[in-house]
Amino acid sequence: MAELSRRTFLGAAGAAGAATVLGAQFASAAAQVCTAGATVYVGSYTTGADGHGLDVTSRSGAALTQVRTVPGISDTSWFGRSADGKTLYVTNEGDPNGFVSALNITDVTNPKLLNKVSTKGSAPTHLSVHSSGKYVLAANYGTGSVVVLPILTGGKLGAATDLAQHQGSDRAPNAHQVVNDPSGRWVLSVDLGADSVYVYSLDVATGKLSQHQQLKLPTGAGPRHLAFDPTGKFAYIVQELRPEITVASWDAAAGTLKALSVVPAVPAGSTGDLYPGEIVVSRDGKFVHATVRGPNTLATFAVSGGGATLKLVSTVSSGGNWPRHVSLDPAEAWFYVANQRSGTVTWLPRDPATGLPGAVAGSLAVGSVNSTYFV
Repeated sequence: MAELSRRTFLGAAGAAGAATVLGAQFASAAAQVCTAGATVYVGSYTTGADGHGLDVTSRSGAALTQVRTVPGISDTSWFGRSADGKTLYVTNEGDPNGFVSALNITDVTNPKLLNKVSTKGSAPTHLSVHSSGKYVLAANYGTGSVVVLPILTGGKLGAATDLAQHQGSDRAPNAHQVVNDPSGRWVLSVDLGADSVYVYSLDVATGKLSQHQQLKLPTGAGPRHLAFDPTGKFAYIVQELRPEITVASWDAAAGTLKALSVVPAVPAGSTGDLYPGEIVVSRDGKFVHATVRGPNTLATFAVSGGGATLKLVSTVSSGGNWPRHVSLDPAEAWFYVANQRSGTVTWLPRDPATGLPGAVAGSLAVGSVNSTYFV
């Protein structure tokens, strides 16, 4: 089975494309609901790249301004926060040896490294703090596994208590995400190489995972990330190797996913490189948003049928090259897109009534950027 390289398998990016662009008529109104002085962390690649690792930025209106680079934090590609809010956890996406770092953020503007521990695999691309507050879970993309790391007193991490190894059939496994379900009872991991979503239970006393279900998607789908709707009854699985989103029902009592439908993430007739990246769901559950690399767009989907149905309603330019990640600010008035290959974080206003983005309103230069995180 051929292994998919984490950063290079996708090939060259296509030229930036744009479909429906609304303009910035509501940008000024959206700026008024931003919290001035908010802190935003920005992750970027450092190995063989021009990123800083972990940057602290401040936000005034919608604009981000760099404050400082946290020293000694390499290849930061995902963020999580402890239940008490005092500790930040970040993936250090090393290959062949990956780590997760724990940082004290009592002062959110000046994170201090506590320790870092091995993920027992390569290229950890995603993490989450388990709902019990006792563990950090991380997905090793390079080796296709999920690791359980105990949270110690004071927020430091201990050595792994378990490692769940995925198995691919047509390709090597590439675990891309690991999250709790909304009920807190189950752990789900999305694996791009295995074309699967795994469902686990976690024994909180021992830190051991037990596989409960493996939802197999069509060969070559390349599922990357999933996001739940606010009811907890549906999960939207963005696929990287096909520009699509799979809508699945979620039964929290049984701990089972069921694929229902597949929705294109690009307009009909789109050609060239088409690689979706991140997916987010609005708090009200009315809209889903996803980045698509290649055409370099931010797609918006309208949700209907109580969460069971998605419809692509808009695609706009991300304002940069290779939009890897998108996040919404706490007020959901702005999108922040990490454009990896152009080395820019762009921000676009969001109409809360329609869910639609307007034109890019500004940008911050960050080399090899991959993600943003609001604190």
